[in-house]
Amino acid sequence: MTKQRVLTGITTTGTPHLGNYVGAIRPAIAASKDDNTLSFYFLADFHALIKSTDPDLVHQSTREIAATWLALGLDIEQAVFYRQSDIPEIPELCWMLNCMAAKGLMNRAHAYKAAVAINDEAKQDPDYGINMGLFSYPVLMAADILMFNAHKVPVGKDQIQHVEMARDIAQKFNHIYGESFVLPEAVIEGDLAVLQGLDGRKMSKSYGNTIPLFLPEKKLKKHINKIKTNLLEPGDAKDPETSTVFQIWKAFANADQLSYMQEEFANGIAWGEAKKQLFELINNQIAEPRERYESLMSEQGYIESVLQAGAKKARGFAQPTLEKLRHAVGIRPLR
Repeated sequence: MTKQRVLTGITTTGTPHLGNYVGAIRPAIAASKDDNTLSFYFLADFHALIKSTDPDLVHQSTREIAATWLALGLDIEQAVFYRQSDIPEIPELCWMLNCMAAKGLMNRAHAYKAAVAINDEAKQDPDYGINMGLFSYPVLMAADILMFNAHKVPVGKDQIQHVEMARDIAQKFNHIYGESFVLPEAVIEGDLAVLQGLDGRKMSKSYGNTIPLFLPEKKLKKHINKIKTNLLEPGDAKDPETSTVFQIWKAFANADQLSYMQEEFANGIAWGEAKKQLFELINNQIAEPRERYESLMSEQGYIESVLQAGAKKARGFAQPTLEKLRHAVGIRPLR
């Protein structure tokens, strides 16, 4: 039986946070333990260059994200775990896909449209400050996915469009050059895929509203206490649907814990008490992985060896795939 291929990655532009864990890392590691699944997980350091021109940040983030996945129990024997920049076949495929991708399709990408809207509002040239990395980001993401013919791509809701674009580009390539790519599907884990941050907006490094995953206990408690709440007093019933505290609780709670907190909200739990209990819930789940993470962060040589072994495995898939694609488009030896 052919194994389902699942692929996901995290951009190396910051410290992994609770949103990364809930939306990408946790479901990905769970999928990696399925014997019917072949999982590909990567550190998206080429993507990082779109967002950051700080080389030290990109380098440190690569180290932190790799240590995070390993600390949380990723099985590197069963999964393919690699750094995007260690796979030279990906940028080569990206060029082939650029030659398939319609500019009009890229014009509709959410990140590009948002940047243009900001410029319009500021009465700037529509493309002011927008580089080709931002504009063609969905093509590089398509190359990440199609390089390994991934069937499923776990993503946050804001990334669904990019998986759909990868499908569109793959369909065009298949139509012109023959069946070459599997058409990928986006996978969302219920309504938890986009976690709210301290200010109620999506938890994101770009908003500066994240709760880093492996903060020491005291700092974790301090961050959770910063979560924005309304002015309802203790004893006043609170709406779980509009509460960031409850939404994060829901992402970490089992069924009994969820039912318990719903009742507490209905009974008017004080915000301070709700945050205290949220801290305890999260801290209990991450205490052991945090200890492993802190140990791994002092073992850079080990992390690098894991990534190099992962690159070798990944290229075992990428090299023959690219050879077939080169042949399909006419880039082949003269005989």
